[in-house]
Amino acid sequence: MNAVIIEDEKLAAQKLESMLSKIQPSLKIIKLMGSIEEAVEFFQNEVQVDLVFLDIHLSDGSSFNIFDQVEITAPIIFTTAYDEYALKAFKVNSIDYLLKPIAQSDLRAALDKLMNISANGSSNDIEKLITAFRTNQAAHKQRFLLTYGSQIKSIRTEDTAYFYADNKMVFLVNQDGHKYVTDETMDQIEAVLDPMEFFRVNRTFLIGINSITKMNTYSRSRIKIDLVPACEKECIVSTEKCADFKRWLGK
Repeated sequence: MNAVIIEDEKLAAQKLESMLSKIQPSLKIIKLMGSIEEAVEFFQNEVQVDLVFLDIHLSDGSSFNIFDQVEITAPIIFTTAYDEYALKAFKVNSIDYLLKPIAQSDLRAALDKLMNISANGSSNDIEKLITAFRTNQAAHKQRFLLTYGSQIKSIRTEDTAYFYADNKMVFLVNQDGHKYVTDETMDQIEAVLDPMEFFRVNRTFLIGINSITKMNTYSRSRIKIDLVPACEKECIVSTEKCADFKRWLGK
C-alpha cells in the first residue's frame, strides 16, 4: 500500500511515519506534504495512492479547501489537535480520525477499521463530511449578550480579547478594555468558541490569540502570558496545558 501524509508540523509527520513503519510495515509513505498548495499539486498530477493521512489545519488554511480543487478517491484518515472541529462530523459520517498527540493504539485501530471498510466495499462520503464540518464551523458563537449596569449590550466575539473567572463570576474583556459580567460558565463559553481563535490556558483564563502581547517561561516549565488589554490577575498556562498551547500557537 502507498500512502501520503499531509501535515504541516514536520516532527508530527515524521513521528506518524515512524509509527506506521512499526504497525504496518507493508505501508509505504511515498510523500510528506505540509500545505494545501503542495497537496493540490500532488493530486493534480494524478498520483495514485491507497491511503491519505490529512491534518485538518495546514499552514495555508483548512485542508478541506483541497477538495474544492482536486478529487481524492483514496480513503482518508484525518488528524486534528482540535476535536471540537471534527468529532461530531466524523462520527456521523463514519470517517476515521486521529486526535493529536496520536497514540499507537489509536493508529492501529484506525488502520484496522479502514481495512474492514475496504473489505465491505464501503467508501468515505467526503461531501457529507465537508458539509458537516462547515456547518459545525458556522455554529461557533458570533455574539455575547451581556448586562452592563442598566444596559444590555451585544458584544461581537471577534471584538473579545479574553474571558476570566474571579470570585465565582466570569468576565468578558473586549479589545477596548471594557469588562462585562457573563451569565455563562467558562465550560459553556469554551464549548461555543472557535478553538482556532481561543484557548483555555487554565481553569481561570480563556484567551484570544490576539490578546497575547508577551510570553515568558515560568516555574515548572509553565508559561506566563501578558495580555492586552492588561488584566489584574496573572495569566499562567497550566502544566498540563502547555504542550497543547504551544501546538495552538503554531497553527
